[in-house]
Amino acid sequence: MPFTAKSGKFSAKINTVEIGTGDKAIKIGGENVFPFYTFDDAIANAPKVGIEITDGGLANEPECIQKCYEGCETVVDMAKKAVTFEGVDFLSIRLEGGDPNGENKSTDELIQLVKDVADAVDVPLVVCGCKHVEKDAELLDKASAALEGRNALILAAKEENYKTIGASAGLAYKQVVGAESAVDINLAKQLNVLLTQLGVDGKSIVMNVGSAAAGYGFEYVVSTMDRIKAAALSQGDTTLQMPIITPVASEVWGVKEAMASEADMPEWGCQESRGVDMEIETAAAVLASGSNAVILRHPESVKTIKTLIAELV
Repeated sequence: MPFTAKSGKFSAKINTVEIGTGDKAIKIGGENVFPFYTFDDAIANAPKVGIEITDGGLANEPECIQKCYEGCETVVDMAKKAVTFEGVDFLSIRLEGGDPNGENKSTDELIQLVKDVADAVDVPLVVCGCKHVEKDAELLDKASAALEGRNALILAAKEENYKTIGASAGLAYKQVVGAESAVDINLAKQLNVLLTQLGVDGKSIVMNVGSAAAGYGFEYVVSTMDRIKAAALSQGDTTLQMPIITPVASEVWGVKEAMASEADMPEWGCQESRGVDMEIETAAAVLASGSNAVILRHPESVKTIKTLIAELV
């Protein structure tokens, strides 16, 4: 008796969200199958890979990252070089210097930097805050206005500040709104509901459902993404059909396995190899779990993950 395989494609699908404008614009989401299940149906938009720079420039980067930007003197110089690396689909700038508990840079200074970077490159932009809820409300509100017309992704609105960021990015300036929750399907769903009740179009929302470097409680990340995709596709839950983006770089390049010097941990080997390996492993894992885009920092990681995606889609 012949075996007839049953298709695993669903009638429901993930929303397609466009980021950026013109020829360089990218689309994420749109699939109606589980991650990389191309044997069930074609995947509309392959996952995308972005590269991250910060307002701190090279000063706070490990030596292996600094070498990649040799000759760059400013953050704008870094932005121009970053978008030339193989496999880069978009540029992310993280405004970590705005943290009141850190450098506490002024909003005006950081927004001017965002404008300068935007003027220097033509790829889609993602703007990340400093992980301080109150300061991010101010920073990302101003960034939304500064990037009017660029269809940028403003990452991210949280439950504590979604009204300010959602109203500015999603309503006033028509940017894409990033909705950030803490590795919990119910929290992700609740924030999406709050944003749509505010008036933000659900098809202009991208979720950051949380992550961690591989090995750091990563099973929670995997199970959360799996549950979100299952609810979105098999149950047709429209409040969870937003595509997922994962800022891998900010998680990986802070753990000891990536950052400890070879002098401090000689038995661990080359620090650059460790960092790149950790970034690739984490990115591959979140993509396999359902992320539609990842943000990385090392050009070799970007190139490798882009190659992996091309082989699987």
